[in-house]
Amino acid sequence: MKTTLTLAAFSTLLGLASANSYADAKLNSEDIFQLEYAASTQISPDGKKIVYERNSFDIMNDKPKRALWLYNVQTKEHYPLFSDQYNYSQPRWSPDGSKIAFTSNRSGSRQLHVYWVKQDKLAMLTQLPKAVSNITWSPNGEQIAFTMNVPQGKSTFAKSVKLPTKPKGAQWSEPVKVIDKARYQADGRGFIEPAFRHVFVLPANGGTPRQITQGDFQHNGPLAWSPDNQHLVFSSDHHPEWEYRTTEADLYKVNVNSTTLTQLTDLPGREYNPTFSNKGDKLAFVSRGNEPVPYINAKLTLLSTKDNKIKTLTQDLDRSVADYQWSGKGDFVIQYDDHGKRLLAKVSSRGKVKPLLDDLSGTTLGRPYVSGNFTMANNGAIAFTQGNSHSPADVGYFYKGKKSTLTQLNQDLLASKTLGEVHEITYKSEFDGEQIQGWYITPPNFDKSKKYPLLVEIHGGPHLAYGPHFSAELQRYAAEGYVVVYVNYRGSTSYGERFALLLDGKYSSKEDFADHNSAVDALIAKGFIDQDNLFIAGGSAGGIATAYAIGLTDRFNAAAITKPVINWISKVLTADSYLGQIRNQFPGLPWENLAHYWQRSPLSLVGNVTTPSLIMTGELDRRTPMSESEQFYQALKLRKVDTVLVRVPGAPHGIAGRPSRMISKIEHTLAWFEMYRKPQDK
Repeated sequence: MKTTLTLAAFSTLLGLASANSYADAKLNSEDIFQLEYAASTQISPDGKKIVYERNSFDIMNDKPKRALWLYNVQTKEHYPLFSDQYNYSQPRWSPDGSKIAFTSNRSGSRQLHVYWVKQDKLAMLTQLPKAVSNITWSPNGEQIAFTMNVPQGKSTFAKSVKLPTKPKGAQWSEPVKVIDKARYQADGRGFIEPAFRHVFVLPANGGTPRQITQGDFQHNGPLAWSPDNQHLVFSSDHHPEWEYRTTEADLYKVNVNSTTLTQLTDLPGREYNPTFSNKGDKLAFVSRGNEPVPYINAKLTLLSTKDNKIKTLTQDLDRSVADYQWSGKGDFVIQYDDHGKRLLAKVSSRGKVKPLLDDLSGTTLGRPYVSGNFTMANNGAIAFTQGNSHSPADVGYFYKGKKSTLTQLNQDLLASKTLGEVHEITYKSEFDGEQIQGWYITPPNFDKSKKYPLLVEIHGGPHLAYGPHFSAELQRYAAEGYVVVYVNYRGSTSYGERFALLLDGKYSSKEDFADHNSAVDALIAKGFIDQDNLFIAGGSAGGIATAYAIGLTDRFNAAAITKPVINWISKVLTADSYLGQIRNQFPGLPWENLAHYWQRSPLSLVGNVTTPSLIMTGELDRRTPMSESEQFYQALKLRKVDTVLVRVPGAPHGIAGRPSRMISKIEHTLAWFEMYRKPQDK
């Protein structure tokens, strides 16, 4: 029998790991600390240099690290700009390429810094009470705009409360916290301080930041400077009930000198991510409608600044535009997801789409989610995060039809590892014949004449997508002998609106279960799956689907249910996502539609469950609160079904945000499955 380490044993192992352990041919959990990936690739305006975030892990402090590195495309020099105990992010080139603005916590909070490249000099430009974000250079390089939260202060009610003065030296309990906002909590932040995001500008050579937006509203980036350096455009909702309008936002223009505000758009839904054409005669932005449904494609849209006419460029593209840049005479390069991959394509002023690249990838390490970013220089050269099924993101470069990989961030580790092979699979769902795309990973040194246990791993969202991308978690399962199958079940993105909306009002249901159950049958038909050793796991929406599945079938030996929703009635009234979720995913309020909420809840099927279940959730999770997991745990205990509840101290919904937590999730899952893995096929 294989040995499964406890988390405590792993901590000892990580502290005492020898060179031999890191040279092991299979991917070990301690190897996760050594993984790196590129992110936020920013190419200089002349296309000659690329600055990027080099993400890694600090094994001593158990935290992610973000350094800034620079790659010279001409000389092929590759060196760190800032790589120390602090974190660096949001690098942005000045328009002339002589300076790089970025944010760093060197002063204790995330503040704005500027680095003079030729002079090798650094200055911290802000020392503000809150973190700075959305940094944007003016076209002439003389000013930098950014956004920052400005605290609201005490509410009228809180100010009206009269309390006695505490005597000097007295030990009283902490003051109460008064909450009166509709949006009062956020996963990863807890109960949030009432604050409003505002736009600021300051001189690029230093000075006093100046707030140029007013009012109790959220003014959100990305920001866009007008070519004449006189205006900034941003996204906001100035409706009196903006807190309740989760699908609404318009574009506004503010004069940086007079602070005069002008509304530019008033479309149904949300308009955001604006950028001006070089002449300023057009304003591009991304827009999406406001229908009360869980998924809507985002479209690239143009506003004429002369006559205010609006034109949708990607009306015929049944995919969601995630990002874009102007390219040439009215053309664009856009980023969107298609069939589990992230693509770049050219879009003409008439809306004609021509694909360019399909391997933006690798900026998530845990599970194989679609991810990646790009930027483009004035000469059309593109820097992007380039990854694949066997490697997290490196810096990719594309120019005049030729593509190259500029870095090899994980070559030192992964070249000595034998990883599982990723294979594509398509099949028809047993529910209605809908075609489902997925992938499966075979263990290292796979022998198709042998039988292997099968692990079904379900992605979150549900309106997200997996693909043929690197996954430390799934590769670990494969390294321990499992064939791992993961699919883009109905509701997944990158297949168009119709497919994404197949789960509208049916999440979770027998329909998405059928997509996963059919994947099991499709793998068994290949002849190398041990039918007596089937396992199922998933997180967030995948955790919901896993909990729902074991209420419909007993074919799985064991289940690992991570951060699930168990009772939709309680979830939407305790989680941070209730304002949008009730409107977009349900027919009405829970007390008016109890039957619908209950039918979609895994708790409604708990009387059928016999599958041994591990349930794991972060104690600070506000997206799928711990109380959800506790309900399922207690219900299973009352039914005397084998179950354990794993609480992760300090963790929000992003349960694997720290490397030790990712390792803990993986190893507890493996240990649980090992307990119920039948010995004759090991």
